[in-house]
Amino acid sequence: MAEKQRTLKAPITFTGKGLHTGVEVKMTFLPAPDNHGYVFKRVDLPGQPLVNALAENVVETSRGTTLEENGARVATVEHVLASFAGMGLDNVLVEISGPETPIMDGSAREYVKAIDETGTVEQATDRKFFVLKEKVEYYDEKHGIHIIAYPDKIQSINVLIDYNSRILGNQYASLEELEDFKDEIAPCRTFVFLHELEYLAKNNLIKGGDLDNAIVIMDRQVSQEELDRLAELFHKPKVKVQPEGILNNVELRFPNEPARHKLLDLIGDLALVGRWFRAKIIATRPGHQSNNEFARALRQVMKKTALQKQIPVYNPNLEPLLDVNEVKKRLPHRPPFLLIDKVIHLDEKSVVCIKNVTMNEPYFIGHFPEEPIMPGVLQIEAAAQAGGMLVLGTVPDPDNYATYFLKIDKVKFKQKVVPGDTLVLKMDLLEPIRRGIALMFAEIYVGSKLVMEGELMAQIVKTKNNDQ
Repeated sequence: MAEKQRTLKAPITFTGKGLHTGVEVKMTFLPAPDNHGYVFKRVDLPGQPLVNALAENVVETSRGTTLEENGARVATVEHVLASFAGMGLDNVLVEISGPETPIMDGSAREYVKAIDETGTVEQATDRKFFVLKEKVEYYDEKHGIHIIAYPDKIQSINVLIDYNSRILGNQYASLEELEDFKDEIAPCRTFVFLHELEYLAKNNLIKGGDLDNAIVIMDRQVSQEELDRLAELFHKPKVKVQPEGILNNVELRFPNEPARHKLLDLIGDLALVGRWFRAKIIATRPGHQSNNEFARALRQVMKKTALQKQIPVYNPNLEPLLDVNEVKKRLPHRPPFLLIDKVIHLDEKSVVCIKNVTMNEPYFIGHFPEEPIMPGVLQIEAAAQAGGMLVLGTVPDPDNYATYFLKIDKVKFKQKVVPGDTLVLKMDLLEPIRRGIALMFAEIYVGSKLVMEGELMAQIVKTKNNDQ
């Protein structure tokens, strides 16, 4: 039987300070309708703008995960989102009266406790799962970060951390069953090394932080005089170093609490995928930036999987949206390098173009005389020109702009293209165009057969002769 979506039974309200801003905020979790997802509403701003909790809306990851949409930001959202995912919620509206969620005790425990006491309700719509079909991997060699997802029947997460520290060495944490999140992961607090704490405090970056909502790891020897200054800074009567190498401001809830907290953060950041997914995730030294990069990678795989099910249909009896003469008005390419004959579909997110491959193509003279095959690089070029039609359609005066391709990735050729084939070139935006950069998923079909696919990144640039 299919699992159903869930939301809260009733609203839940919290008050507290943001960790970095120190701003006192009121935050309310509200029941939301089917297919709503996780959405924040800045009730303190004009128009009460909405911010969708999706990976492409992440704009900052240095000290937490910050979202921005519709001119509004919400910072340090990872613990809130982890509590939703960990408690099996699909749809929640979060009304918040400031720029940052309250830090509470540095974990998700208070959120989870309130959700558990309030209860959740089943909704009418089936829960949407993204079933991973192939391995997805993120690797940052410089920082020793490695996150990998393998296809599996359930979702499980394993986290390994190693900070080359005498106090905090190798630690491991795992979550095999979602039911264990409430007791095993949610109570685990954020941690900070002493040198980081001092830097943050001196630079006024943790205005809402105190010694009650973080584990402070002593990564160097300190005098009692320094400890006294630290106590004064955080308004504590006195602090000392415990045998475990942490300050006596808190007691560890688990021997591997830092690793469990990293797992908590990873759950919150992966909630930005926007869909439940079935995979086994293994993460080494994860952080908010890598988590977001990985969430974006999963979203791209999810979008491509959905797009591949939408094979465009070409009916030559219908008038094209743009014929070759209109294509020439938008693209600077000319024969023999114009590889788009007409456009049959164009909207803000996708384009479908046609290229008729004939024996008269000049490259068939040498590629190859006895077995003419369209070169793969020219298939990519045709897709790039189709992508140019798409992205130039997003500017009001396309004649004054050009597109330059920055990156080609994950290209696969599935079948030969030969004279007589009609190529149906389909380009879809994988994420909104930001700062003139467009990331697109390319597919080329002959009939219903996929012959090429890949990711292309382009930049929209104003042409020099019109840059007055």
